[in-house]
Amino acid sequence: MKSIGSEQVARLFALAQEKSEKSRRLLVENIADLFLAPEGRLTEHQRMLMTDILHKLLSDLELAVRKELAASLAAREEAVPELVKLLANDQIEIARPILERSEVLRDQDLIEIVKMRSEEHRLAVAIRSRVSEKVSEALIAEGGADVIETLLKNPNAEISERAMEYLVAESRRVDRFQEPLLSRHDLPQGLAQRMFWWVSAALRRRILVRFSDFDVAALDDALQTATQRAIATQDAAQGLESRAKALAARLHEAGDLTPRFLTSCLKQQKIPLFVAGLAHLSGLSLPMTWRIFGDREGESFAVVCKAIEMDRNEFANMFLFLAEARGGERVRPASVLRDVLELFDAISVSNAQAALKYWARDPHYQQALEDIGDAD
Repeated sequence: MKSIGSEQVARLFALAQEKSEKSRRLLVENIADLFLAPEGRLTEHQRMLMTDILHKLLSDLELAVRKELAASLAAREEAVPELVKLLANDQIEIARPILERSEVLRDQDLIEIVKMRSEEHRLAVAIRSRVSEKVSEALIAEGGADVIETLLKNPNAEISERAMEYLVAESRRVDRFQEPLLSRHDLPQGLAQRMFWWVSAALRRRILVRFSDFDVAALDDALQTATQRAIATQDAAQGLESRAKALAARLHEAGDLTPRFLTSCLKQQKIPLFVAGLAHLSGLSLPMTWRIFGDREGESFAVVCKAIEMDRNEFANMFLFLAEARGGERVRPASVLRDVLELFDAISVSNAQAALKYWARDPHYQQALEDIGDAD
């Protein structure tokens, strides 16, 4: 396709000189249309001109126009990064859908926004469908308690062991971090045990301050027993995960690890076995499969099911049980099921398998690839 002509560029510049809201709205619509056009329609010089125009005009456009533009670009992978970055750095009403959903933003862009923008911008980043270790570290360094708690509750957030150690130490001071930390599947066992013991010690101190005549020996016995029981439960949960992984392998070998079996696991709330089975069929790691299980939009789950060539009806049935298995309602709005089925139908098996191949790579290698891309 040929690049746009000089007359079109001149017309857009003329629109830029007009002050009416109508002309500005028309300008934004035209530029957005050009940015979303097939590759090659804009030359690099023209792209820079368009970006410069938008940079100067976006702050003057009415809120509704910018919000509409951001919402339309948030889920579009073909959106040009320059335009997306401008909107992501706008006030939070405009930036939120971009920060929460846009896959165009790279880690470097997100980290800059985390460092330079508001706490509300950080909250929007913390709930993304994937948050890398580097972005998580920036959120932990720059964000307040609300941001960190939101990040910890996001099963799709990757948190390094170093950052986890820091948060465990912080949770001694910030009680609200304790529950989401202990609920994370990637919390190392040693850190979990350490948390149990010092939470117990902190509770002991509070009880003795409030009740000075309490029997100290009896209290110590009770707290020690309770802590040991909690640690044993934690260890048992990790043991259950290991046993589920081994059972999934045996079922697959026998030909019994089928979509119907996985759906029955969801119905019976046998979540570790479901996750282990899906991990075995897809070749993904357990932590990655847990993140996919926690994806409430179901997009990554649709990709996995398409990659393993699951039947459409089997996928739809299984998707409906996911929300209930996560503690929600099985009945989902019709639009949610329709959207995820449209994605399932649209993606090819080969593309889905390519996505799985990438997800299955070592996370450190993935990060290295992204770092090289950022440097280009």
